[in-house]
Amino acid sequence: MAQAKSKDQKTKKRGQLPIKLRVGGKTDVRTQFAALCYRYEGEKLKICMVTSRRSGRWILPKGWPMHKQTPAEAAAQEAWEEAGVTGKAIDRCLGVYSYVKPLSENPAPVVVMIYPVSVDQIHDKWPEQKERKRKWVSPKKAAKKLQEPELRRIVSTFDPALLSR
Repeated sequence: MAQAKSKDQKTKKRGQLPIKLRVGGKTDVRTQFAALCYRYEGEKLKICMVTSRRSGRWILPKGWPMHKQTPAEAAAQEAWEEAGVTGKAIDRCLGVYSYVKPLSENPAPVVVMIYPVSVDQIHDKWPEQKERKRKWVSPKKAAKKLQEPELRRIVSTFDPALLSR
Protein backbone atom coordinates (compact mmCIF):
# COMPACT_ATOMS: atom_id res chain seq x y z
CA MET A 1 0.00 0.00 0.00
CA ALA A 2 2.86 2.37 0.75
CA GLN A 3 4.22 1.91 -2.77
CA ALA A 4 0.87 2.80 -4.37
CA LYS A 5 0.63 5.92 -2.23
CA SER A 6 4.15 6.88 -3.23
CA LYS A 7 3.27 6.56 -6.94
CA ASP A 8 0.12 8.67 -6.46
CA GLN A 9 2.14 11.35 -4.70
CA LYS A 10 4.66 11.37 -7.56
CA THR A 11 1.87 11.66 -10.16
CA LYS A 12 0.28 14.57 -8.30
CA LYS A 13 3.65 16.27 -7.98
CA ARG A 14 4.58 15.82 -11.66
CA GLY A 15 1.13 16.59 -13.09
CA GLN A 16 -0.35 14.94 -16.13
CA LEU A 17 1.60 12.00 -17.50
CA PRO A 18 2.35 11.57 -21.23
CA ILE A 19 -0.49 10.10 -23.26
CA LYS A 20 -0.03 6.99 -25.34
CA LEU A 21 -2.58 6.09 -28.00
CA ARG A 22 -2.42 2.46 -29.07
CA VAL A 23 -4.57 0.48 -31.46
CA GLY A 24 -4.18 -3.30 -31.68
CA GLY A 25 -0.91 -3.31 -29.70
CA LYS A 26 0.72 -1.00 -32.25
CA THR A 27 0.89 2.77 -32.23
CA ASP A 28 -1.23 3.91 -35.17
CA VAL A 29 -1.85 7.43 -33.93
CA ARG A 30 1.05 9.57 -32.76
CA THR A 31 0.92 12.30 -30.14
CA GLN A 32 2.67 15.66 -30.09
CA PHE A 33 2.58 18.53 -27.62
CA ALA A 34 2.41 22.16 -28.74
CA ALA A 35 3.23 25.32 -26.81
CA LEU A 36 0.91 28.29 -27.04
CA CYS A 37 3.53 30.81 -25.91
CA TYR A 38 2.09 34.13 -24.82
CA ARG A 39 3.05 37.41 -23.19
CA TYR A 40 1.68 40.91 -22.86
CA GLU A 41 3.03 44.01 -24.59
CA GLY A 42 1.43 46.65 -22.43
CA GLU A 43 -2.16 45.44 -22.29
CA LYS A 44 -2.04 43.62 -25.63
CA LEU A 45 -1.85 39.84 -25.64
CA LYS A 46 0.78 38.46 -28.05
CA ILE A 47 1.28 34.89 -29.27
CA CYS A 48 4.67 33.53 -30.38
CA MET A 49 4.74 31.76 -33.73
CA VAL A 50 7.61 30.09 -35.56
CA THR A 51 8.10 28.89 -39.10
CA SER A 52 8.23 25.19 -39.86
CA ARG A 53 11.58 23.90 -41.09
CA ARG A 54 10.27 22.20 -44.21
CA SER A 55 7.65 24.52 -45.69
CA GLY A 56 8.27 27.78 -43.83
CA ARG A 57 4.59 28.13 -42.85
CA TRP A 58 3.70 29.69 -39.49
CA ILE A 59 3.04 27.21 -36.66
CA LEU A 60 3.18 26.88 -32.88
CA PRO A 61 6.27 25.16 -31.46
CA LYS A 62 5.52 21.46 -31.06
CA GLY A 63 7.22 18.12 -30.71
CA TRP A 64 7.10 14.52 -29.60
CA PRO A 65 6.68 13.24 -26.02
CA MET A 66 9.87 13.30 -23.96
CA HIS A 67 10.95 10.71 -21.43
CA LYS A 68 10.07 11.67 -17.83
CA GLN A 69 8.42 14.94 -18.88
CA THR A 70 4.77 15.85 -18.62
CA PRO A 71 3.09 17.10 -21.81
CA ALA A 72 3.32 20.70 -20.55
CA GLU A 73 7.02 20.29 -19.81
CA ALA A 74 7.63 18.81 -23.26
CA ALA A 75 5.75 21.73 -24.85
CA ALA A 76 7.91 24.20 -22.90
CA GLN A 77 11.05 22.39 -24.06
CA GLU A 78 9.88 22.73 -27.68
CA ALA A 79 9.20 26.44 -27.07
CA TRP A 80 12.83 26.86 -26.03
CA GLU A 81 14.31 24.80 -28.87
CA GLU A 82 12.12 26.14 -31.69
CA ALA A 83 11.27 29.69 -30.57
CA GLY A 84 13.93 30.61 -28.03
CA VAL A 85 11.44 31.49 -25.31
CA THR A 86 11.21 30.29 -21.73
CA GLY A 87 8.62 30.71 -19.04
CA LYS A 88 6.02 28.90 -16.98
CA ALA A 89 4.39 25.91 -18.66
CA ILE A 90 0.85 25.47 -17.41
CA ASP A 91 -0.31 21.89 -17.01
CA ARG A 92 -3.74 22.47 -18.58
CA CYS A 93 -4.53 21.28 -22.08
CA LEU A 94 -6.24 24.06 -24.03
CA GLY A 95 -7.49 21.71 -26.73
CA VAL A 96 -6.52 19.23 -29.37
CA TYR A 97 -6.10 19.27 -33.13
CA SER A 98 -5.00 16.67 -35.63
CA TYR A 99 -3.05 16.48 -38.86
CA VAL A 100 -1.33 13.88 -41.01
CA LYS A 101 2.46 13.92 -40.81
CA PRO A 102 4.30 12.53 -43.82
CA LEU A 103 6.82 10.11 -42.30
CA SER A 104 8.76 8.52 -45.18
CA GLU A 105 6.36 6.27 -47.12
CA ASN A 106 3.80 5.88 -44.33
CA PRO A 107 1.92 9.10 -43.49
CA ALA A 108 0.94 9.02 -39.82
CA PRO A 109 -2.07 10.62 -38.11
CA VAL A 110 -0.95 12.91 -35.30
CA VAL A 111 -3.00 14.28 -32.41
CA VAL A 112 -1.55 17.49 -30.96
CA MET A 113 -2.38 18.68 -27.45
CA ILE A 114 -1.82 22.39 -26.82
CA TYR A 115 -0.41 23.72 -23.54
CA PRO A 116 -0.03 27.40 -22.58
CA VAL A 117 3.42 28.76 -21.75
CA SER A 118 3.55 32.15 -20.04
CA VAL A 119 6.76 33.61 -21.47
CA ASP A 120 9.02 35.56 -19.17
CA GLN A 121 12.23 35.50 -21.21
CA ILE A 122 12.93 35.88 -24.94
CA HIS A 123 16.41 34.71 -25.85
CA ASP A 124 18.62 36.13 -28.59
CA LYS A 125 20.16 32.72 -29.25
CA TRP A 126 18.46 29.32 -29.20
CA PRO A 127 18.99 25.81 -30.65
CA GLU A 128 16.92 26.14 -33.88
CA GLN A 129 17.51 29.86 -34.47
CA LYS A 130 19.10 29.33 -37.90
CA GLU A 131 16.28 27.05 -39.04
CA ARG A 132 13.21 29.11 -38.06
CA LYS A 133 11.82 32.61 -37.84
CA ARG A 134 10.00 33.83 -34.73
CA LYS A 135 7.16 36.34 -34.68
CA TRP A 136 4.89 37.83 -31.97
CA VAL A 137 1.35 38.60 -33.13
CA SER A 138 -2.14 39.09 -31.73
CA PRO A 139 -4.26 35.95 -31.26
CA LYS A 140 -6.45 37.06 -34.18
CA LYS A 141 -3.45 37.43 -36.54
CA ALA A 142 -1.94 34.18 -35.27
CA ALA A 143 -5.16 32.29 -36.01
CA LYS A 144 -5.23 33.66 -39.57
CA LYS A 145 -1.71 32.34 -40.20
CA LEU A 146 -2.51 28.79 -39.05
CA GLN A 147 -3.82 26.07 -41.38
CA GLU A 148 -5.62 23.71 -39.00
CA PRO A 149 -9.20 24.85 -38.22
CA GLU A 150 -9.22 23.41 -34.68
CA LEU A 151 -5.94 25.14 -33.87
CA ARG A 152 -7.21 28.43 -35.32
CA ARG A 153 -10.22 28.30 -32.98
CA ILE A 154 -8.08 27.51 -29.91
CA VAL A 155 -5.64 30.34 -30.63
CA SER A 156 -8.27 32.94 -31.58
CA THR A 157 -10.28 32.33 -28.38
CA PHE A 158 -7.30 31.98 -26.01
CA ASP A 159 -7.68 34.03 -22.84
CA PRO A 160 -4.98 33.67 -20.15
CA ALA A 161 -7.43 35.00 -17.52
CA LEU A 162 -9.40 31.76 -17.86
CA LEU A 163 -6.37 29.65 -16.85
CA SER A 164 -6.78 30.53 -13.16
CA ARG A 165 -10.31 29.08 -12.99
